[in-house]
Amino acid sequence: MEMTAAAAWLNTTFANFDQSITTPVMELISLLGKGGIALIVLSLVLLVIRKTRRFGTAMLLGLAIGAVVVNLWLKVVIARPRPYADAGGFYYPLWQMMGSHIESDYSFPSGHTNAAFACMVPAFLLGKKSWSWLCLLFAFLMGVSRIYLVVHYPSDVLGGLIMGTIAGLLGVLIMKHLPEKWYSWSLKKEDSPKGAHE
Repeated sequence: MEMTAAAAWLNTTFANFDQSITTPVMELISLLGKGGIALIVLSLVLLVIRKTRRFGTAMLLGLAIGAVVVNLWLKVVIARPRPYADAGGFYYPLWQMMGSHIESDYSFPSGHTNAAFACMVPAFLLGKKSWSWLCLLFAFLMGVSRIYLVVHYPSDVLGGLIMGTIAGLLGVLIMKHLPEKWYSWSLKKEDSPKGAHE
């Protein structure tokens, strides 16, 4: 296909702009999934607030289930090398072009994508649909960022999506079977009964 003059002009004029926007955004999204820290903190904050305790509980359970199955079991058993591991392979120059991000564990399934879906599927299911679809959008963008940065194969991300979704669904299921007492506790010190200390 021959490039038009207008297309060539756009490519030339906006090349730096396109790269300066896309790569940092993908790196930021990916950073939010690093070790699941931001997602764990979000879940804990929601857990502490009584109004959002069901969200926080389901999200934390999803994260825990996903982490155990994916990071402690599947990654170790399958032991798939990262796309950039083969210096003579197709992905290596792409990985260098995207910033040469190094990861410390194996490739399949994507832990970032698993954590994002394990946390965001409960938020989507339990939240109002007017905003909860943004949770799924974030999880999808997490997977895209991992492929974009060439630290995962698309099949790694698909595996993370599937495992994270299952973990998130299990988190919601377990949350619904916890005793109601779990959702009514408070961090505030309750007033002691009158005359208790007299």
